[in-house]
Amino acid sequence: MKPTHIEHIGIAVANLEESIAYYEKVLGLSCYAIEEVKDQRVKTAFFWVGQTKIELLESTDPEGPIGKFIEKKGPGIHHIAFAMANATEALKEAEAQGVQLIDKQSRAGAEGLKIGFLHPKSTGGVLTELCSKE
Repeated sequence: MKPTHIEHIGIAVANLEESIAYYEKVLGLSCYAIEEVKDQRVKTAFFWVGQTKIELLESTDPEGPIGKFIEKKGPGIHHIAFAMANATEALKEAEAQGVQLIDKQSRAGAEGLKIGFLHPKSTGGVLTELCSKE
């Protein structure tokens, strides 16, 4: 398992519109996509910074993963995502090395990517997402 690059950094936000305004007006970035991922109970907004993306995540349900994260920890960095050739295969490789998984197989994510998460208990406290186009 070897990442090709950092796909994105996920940031949990309380208010997507206010956060988009900050990234656009203060940082001078341009939001190029807003998407709701219903099964993850989240609305996302994406920005390019060089070859890496920033993904803002607003909960659409307080009981969803982002809603619970914000309730417990407040807004802030939620995860780092690495691009892989095949997310499902990368998850299997991680599990074979003793890494605790959140997802045993990849599932549909934003921007049409296949995604899967490694548990922060096995990754030094950092929620890690593995992404691929297939």
